Amino acid sequence: MKKIILFLLATILLNTTFSAQEKLPIHIEKSSIKWIGEYTFYFGGHDGFINFKEGYFIKTDDVITGGEFMIDMNSITNTDIEEQKGKVSLVDHLKNEDFFDVKKYPLGKLVITKVEYTDKTNARLEANLTLKGITKPINFRAEFNYGEKELKTRFKIDRKRWNVNYESKFKDGAISDAIGFEVSIKL
Repeated sequence: MKKIILFLLATILLNTTFSAQEKLPIHIEKSSIKWIGEYTFYFGGHDGFINFKEGYFIKTDDVITGGEFMIDMNSITNTDIEEQKGKVSLVDHLKNEDFFDVKKYPLGKLVITKVEYTDKTNARLEANLTLKGITKPINFRAEFNYGEKELKTRFKIDRKRWNVNYESKFKDGAISDAIGFEVSIKL
């Protein structure tokens, strides 16, 4: 009986493939998140950056299979307009309750839950994005450059799904419900 049990255990162990999983921390200073907000009824809008606080990819058998990234919402900047004395800046406006409410929700989070490769360097990712304490699934395409140790992607989200409900008082100056992101993550 012992021989049969040992034989079965040996067979199971030999047929089981072991996947080496590794956490790869990202390089915060070399990684970037650019945000783009556009107007609804005419061309133009605003843009800026938000910093990663920390993050890592999960690598399994030489490919990226997941990851988790914390976003410092207090780091939001605007790059297309200069601040004017005596006026509330766009950055202050974005940090207020009617946008991202960063006093209450200082961190955003993105967790990659699934990676489907279309070839060696291109993939469709599924992730959970948390903003303002609300987690919703998103999906987007990304390109991995393993030589440069970098992921690049562009995607849009519907801000209203995360209760970013600001409405412009002027119809011709209304902002789109979509917020665009151009992301570069480096190891």
